[in-house]
Amino acid sequence: QVRLEESGGGSVQAGGSLRLSCSVSRTRFMEPPMAWFRQSPGKGREGVAAIYPGNGFAGPTFTDYADSVKGRFIISRDNSGNTLSLEMNDLKPEDSGMYYCAADSANRKDWTAVGGWTFWGQGTQVTVSA
Repeated sequence: QVRLEESGGGSVQAGGSLRLSCSVSRTRFMEPPMAWFRQSPGKGREGVAAIYPGNGFAGPTFTDYADSVKGRFIISRDNSGNTLSLEMNDLKPEDSGMYYCAADSANRKDWTAVGGWTFWGQGTQVTVSA
């Protein structure tokens, strides 16, 4: 079982930065794959960034980003595996929305599929003004 809780959302002007955190409580030893998604009013939930832990079989840590945030956002996890972060820089109004962290997906080739993730947090709101 995995429990997720996001924090760090807020309001910022365009060009500013925010850092989101997701606290991970898990009952199993292995670090699960994790991701950030976002959803704005009237739109579907979209994948923002994902991180898959590396191991001897699967290779090094794998990260991927939506094209719209590449070069601006950085996903990372602390050494304990208990905190997932999303560093967001050069924010744009279109980055506004509710941001959710998700855990446990077996399909890293299709990580943007909402249905592929098992656990979800409640979300944290990000608002970017022009």
